Amino acid sequence: MVDFTVNEGPKWVVVGAWLIINIGLFVGIFYQYKNNDEYFYLRELVGDALCWARASAACLNFNCMLVLLPVCRNLLSYIRGACSCCHQHVRRTMDKNITYHKYIAYMICLQTVIHIGAHYFDFEHLQNAHSTGDVREILSSLPTSPNGTWVNPIRSSGSDPTRELFKTVAGVSGVIITICLILIISSSTEIIRRSYFELFWYTHHLFIVFFIGFVVHGVERIIHYQTNIKEHNPESCITQTDKWGVSPCPDPQFEGAGPLSWAWVLGPFILYSIERIIRFIRSLQRVVITKVVNHPSHVFELQMKRKGFWASPGQYVFLHCPSISRLEWHPFTLTSAPHEDHFSVHIRRVGDWTEALAKACRVDEGEFQEAWKMPRLALDGPFGTSSEDFMEYDVGVLIGAGIGVTPFASILKHIWHMHCGSSRRMTLQQVYLYWVCPDMHAFEWFQQLLQSLEAQVSERGDPHFLHHQIYLTRGWDNQQAKNIMLHDRASAADPITGLQQKTHYGRPQWDRVFEQLAEDHRGKKVGVFFCGPGGLSTTLHKLCNRHSSSQGAKFYYNKEHF
Repeated sequence: MVDFTVNEGPKWVVVGAWLIINIGLFVGIFYQYKNNDEYFYLRELVGDALCWARASAACLNFNCMLVLLPVCRNLLSYIRGACSCCHQHVRRTMDKNITYHKYIAYMICLQTVIHIGAHYFDFEHLQNAHSTGDVREILSSLPTSPNGTWVNPIRSSGSDPTRELFKTVAGVSGVIITICLILIISSSTEIIRRSYFELFWYTHHLFIVFFIGFVVHGVERIIHYQTNIKEHNPESCITQTDKWGVSPCPDPQFEGAGPLSWAWVLGPFILYSIERIIRFIRSLQRVVITKVVNHPSHVFELQMKRKGFWASPGQYVFLHCPSISRLEWHPFTLTSAPHEDHFSVHIRRVGDWTEALAKACRVDEGEFQEAWKMPRLALDGPFGTSSEDFMEYDVGVLIGAGIGVTPFASILKHIWHMHCGSSRRMTLQQVYLYWVCPDMHAFEWFQQLLQSLEAQVSERGDPHFLHHQIYLTRGWDNQQAKNIMLHDRASAADPITGLQQKTHYGRPQWDRVFEQLAEDHRGKKVGVFFCGPGGLSTTLHKLCNRHSSSQGAKFYYNKEHF
């Protein structure tokens, strides 16, 4: 029986609880404003548009409170460390932080549309109320007093609703934060982030303007509620407008509702501010580049040291080079293992920033440069990912596509170090590495590590612990294929990689791969770790769900997120 709860259960528990809170908050506030006598006369002016506007505003408060929390990387890393003894599902749930951040952003967009639509009808109704000839016109004509007796913020007939909108703090701030939201969301699409990362980076920082506008949006208090319900019962007095001003129906008195948004977002904003302070303090710590290695396939390696730095395998860091950009920080997975005397990252030269960093580090000069010639770097991290838990599974399956194999360099080094040197029995019993490469040159920078591991596995006489399969998807023609086959038969080593394990040509048949893994590891916990494009991630995720069963193997899918 297929067990979907292995991968989907924890995430949907969190998402389900979040949705229930949103729905409950929306419905509760909607009916509060629909039934509350304090807003009886305001409802007479604008109808149910008031209820829709206030219900969506409550959900906006709630989601704007949450949206910063999933991107507080230091907070999440601290929680991961504090939860190291907790159930694995708790830690895996936190690895979906970027997914939760996106869901919350989508909800903010939805509630913003509802809020804007409701207020559009509000202003239309408030404008028309001056010429209705009934109680709405009387309410609109109530005199303005220091205590805010009026209930209709549009104080004269014949006004242009758009002009009236821009006379209010709420209107101006609402337009500003809506524009910020549109720019933030539109620049967060996959194609923008991949092709124009700087545009994504800078527009995303409009969230500061967004939150300032969000906090001041309600300071003018244009939503007024009745304060003298005991003296002026609206349900009975609404039919006696000719007797208003004398007992038992004195003129209704109104007062502006105070702003609440600041109270919702203050806590998360303080936490995020602490996050940025920590980043600033770390940026002042000296990072020394000890070695620069130029690898094939437009990849270069930076080996670095920083006082007090320590990282677990599979973690990542953010790098910042002030000489290139004062604001940009870019994530890179660590490729060094904890037992090494340095930490390193492998960087592929794609985009303006990575090219500028390669030039600043004199990668193409081909000789060692003194440390003082290297650019100043700042580092934030390390931060935890799902890959940290690879030792908790019975079987580890590492799948990398192209440069996506980078996270597994550190993991493979650490696994073999622990396997050879640890005196205690490890939970991890077998490791599989699947590397899908787009061309022949993509092998070169990583093959040295694999050759070293192969030699150590052969020397130790433990061939069943580590299995690796490399797939070349393109980059050869018919003549090259014939030459490869001739050399392949004549040599014990692979003609392309030099490894004992022969290269496979074409794409893996993933369904067969998972069928075989499920058959070979019945009753085992199989941790599947992937780094690569979204399309393949979706395929692997579905296969993990399909081949997980309550009686057989259970595949726990984990994808690298930055």
